[in-house]
Amino acid sequence: MNHKIKVEYGPKRLNARIAQLGRQISRDYAKRELDVVVILDGAFIFASDLVRQITVPTKCHFVRSEVRQVHVGGHERREIFFSYDPELYGRDLLVVDAVLHSGVTLDFLVKRLQESRPGSLRVAVLIDKPKDRKVDLKPDYFGFAAASNYLVGFGLPGADGLHRNLPYVGSMSRRRGGSPKKSSRARRGSAGKARR
Repeated sequence: MNHKIKVEYGPKRLNARIAQLGRQISRDYAKRELDVVVILDGAFIFASDLVRQITVPTKCHFVRSEVRQVHVGGHERREIFFSYDPELYGRDLLVVDAVLHSGVTLDFLVKRLQESRPGSLRVAVLIDKPKDRKVDLKPDYFGFAAASNYLVGFGLPGADGLHRNLPYVGSMSRRRGGSPKKSSRARRGSAGKARR
């Protein structure tokens, strides 16, 4: 509760950049229909602003990821599950997430969506953190490239799920001895908390 938050991307800068992305996406998909696949929970504000800037006919789908510990052949391993599997054969897909971090979860979703044989598939993120990437995945559209700091606001949660409602993206000060406190949901590995 006492963490200091430094504004990294203010409301005017966010609005201007998202409007630019919307115009670019609208040009790229001119005279086509677009299916936007939004990853919850972190991307809900970014996605809502972005789709309102897209001028081509657009459908929205929403998925939530969850990391679970599963037992296979006497061994325990982590697997990623998704809450919704839309039928997207032959469609033009735009997958929207808030932060592209390690890329593991988003890469897994992209590969799963590709199994539906869409006509095309591109990725849009608000914040790209390429230095932390663990897979070979790059966004087709991104708002800002950022360092490996802990970001909150504009849909991104801080400790105990707070700060999503901030109208800007800010970096949260680190606690002594490590990272900002994670919520109890994050410690249980629940959906929407795994950094991508």
